[in-house]
Amino acid sequence: MLELNRRALLAGGVVLPAGAALTPTPARAASDDDAFWRDIAAEYDVTRDVIQLENGNWGMMPKPVHAHYVEVLSRVNRETSYYARRGMGRNLMDVRSRLAETLGVPDDEIAFTRNATEALKALIGGYNRLTAGDAVLYADLDYDSMQHCMDRLALRERAEVVRIALPEPATRTRLIDAYAEAFDRHPHVRLVLLTHVSHRTGLVLPVPEIAALARERGIDVIVDAAHSWRQLDFALPDLDCDFVGLNGHKWLAAPLGVGVLHIRKSALDRIDHDLATASDAPDVISERIHTGTLNAAAFLTVPSALAFETRIGLDRKSARLRALRDRWVEPARAIPGIEILTPDEPGLYGAITAFRITGQTSMRANEAIARQLLDRHRIFTVARGGVDRGGCVRVTPNLFNTMQEMDFLAGAIANVVHTLPDLPTPKASRDSRG
Repeated sequence: MLELNRRALLAGGVVLPAGAALTPTPARAASDDDAFWRDIAAEYDVTRDVIQLENGNWGMMPKPVHAHYVEVLSRVNRETSYYARRGMGRNLMDVRSRLAETLGVPDDEIAFTRNATEALKALIGGYNRLTAGDAVLYADLDYDSMQHCMDRLALRERAEVVRIALPEPATRTRLIDAYAEAFDRHPHVRLVLLTHVSHRTGLVLPVPEIAALARERGIDVIVDAAHSWRQLDFALPDLDCDFVGLNGHKWLAAPLGVGVLHIRKSALDRIDHDLATASDAPDVISERIHTGTLNAAAFLTVPSALAFETRIGLDRKSARLRALRDRWVEPARAIPGIEILTPDEPGLYGAITAFRITGQTSMRANEAIARQLLDRHRIFTVARGGVDRGGCVRVTPNLFNTMQEMDFLAGAIANVVHTLPDLPTPKASRDSRG
């Protein structure tokens, strides 16, 4: 475990583990290096009551990050405003610089939020280029609250709402074509929401290609990167988009309450100031979001989360997550009656993948399937709704999971298909961000 630099903490500097752990682990950390990944898994204090395969709600802090968080939280609690008014702001700006460097953008193009939802609400609610007769566009796999935000924005501005269903099965070409066709059918679309990694099925959109099509048509793009940042290996310039909302407490495994708002400086005037800002507020990104008091300790722990990840390497981490996913998906695809919703095409998936039993499309039916996996096999997954073709069960491994657990999951799915009792009749059910 990494040791904390207590002296730096007490001195008021940005707290990093000793030596910052910035040297990546040697190349032996391949996705199938069992000894290495056992060592990494040992850094997590995971429950042993179940096989935890529902890691999409929020990420687990590894032990050194959790220890760091507890120590910083203790200082914030102990010193309160004596620290807050005498250096904490400077420390937080240092964290912002570290985040901006990691994201690949200038410091003044990001601002802290409490989660991606808050960031995206600010972007959608503050978007000021719509007029009556324009249209906004989103897809069935986009997050529910962001769909509602687009609906509200359109209602406010007397604009049209265009909703599309993404192809299933999906391919890169079919996804790009789906958006191109929608743009061409609805030439008044002015704003499109793109979810980089769907919380429903794990589908990864080819965001740069779709954004380029939108840009050619004068359409602005808002990207929901709640699930993609640090699950996939990319930086913000790779997306080539003006507006992005991100989470740090999902795949970076920072404490709960860490989100990021990104606006390119050249696009800043397309997002209004937050209602809570003064009429003479400066024209900067921080004036586009007003969160009130943040959990400062959560943000001060971010450098420790980044340092832990650097021990592994983001490319190796992403490869390991895909390997865990592949381990159960390959045999599950061969099970009669199982539909895997997430494609195997490189670049279109990460850790998250969803499945359904053929014909079982209601949310209640998929909740029953997830319940059978838990009750019979002690495997924890979650049902997801909102997919136009029908509900599903989502499986989300993390770095503490093992290949043996993935094998056990595949066998459990086969068992559930053959032994599942009569499923409930369809009934509406709410979905949630995780």
